[in-house]
Amino acid sequence: MGKKKISKIEAQKRQGRYNVYIDDQYAFPISEAVMIKFRVFKGMELTNDQIAELTAADEVSKAYSRALDYIAPQLRSEKEVSDKLLSIDISPEVIEQVLKQLRANNYVDDRNYAISYVHTQSLLAAKGPRSMLTHLRQKGIGEADIEAGLLEYPEEQQIENALKLGKKLAKRYDRQPLVMIKQKVRQGLMTNGFGGDVINRVMAELTIEPDEEKETELLKKQAAKSWRHYRAESPRSRVMKTKQALFRKGFSMDAINVEIESLMSEEE
Repeated sequence: MGKKKISKIEAQKRQGRYNVYIDDQYAFPISEAVMIKFRVFKGMELTNDQIAELTAADEVSKAYSRALDYIAPQLRSEKEVSDKLLSIDISPEVIEQVLKQLRANNYVDDRNYAISYVHTQSLLAAKGPRSMLTHLRQKGIGEADIEAGLLEYPEEQQIENALKLGKKLAKRYDRQPLVMIKQKVRQGLMTNGFGGDVINRVMAELTIEPDEEKETELLKKQAAKSWRHYRAESPRSRVMKTKQALFRKGFSMDAINVEIESLMSEEE
């Protein structure tokens, strides 16, 4: 098999990249890392197989460089890196070689990713473990690594965080009826990924003081609105549907009955 001699190696404008010429004709690009690894130099003689090997190695080198750029700002999972490289048309075979290099240099580590993510989120007190579990699965983290990460979030820390969130939610909905406030708090804790046992403990510890004046004002407003809405109904149906609407909003039946009687008296 005939060999071809490198006649010139010329630096590109992009740092660390070079153009290789064979018999004074441009042949292929190459990275500095590949040049060093394969000891490429002017005057070197190459077979077609060697040229193919250099070209393939350069594809991996370019992809590796793109991967480093992607992971530089923050930790990334292997799936995130793989998806990013696929999105710029890098072949799965090259991606696997890139991931192998990244693992070897500890630039990607799914277990470390899981541990770091859970630890950070537990300090922010914003999410429960179920939410973190979902996030980590979406990032392609394996179950064993997820389990290792969640060990960073003990139950007592979950309760402390859930209690903080519960207080914020209770304040946010403080104009609602007491029953509705509790329902909203419980729902909010569930939505943010806290488990049933933690939520029950938080609801038992959480002190929610109803504002009776606000609740009465709100009942009057909602009752008047529903009473008008059902004005075309028969008297009995109007009363029943108004009561049902107000009960669904969390008002106590005793308070509802008093307000309905007041509305009926006003129309007599």
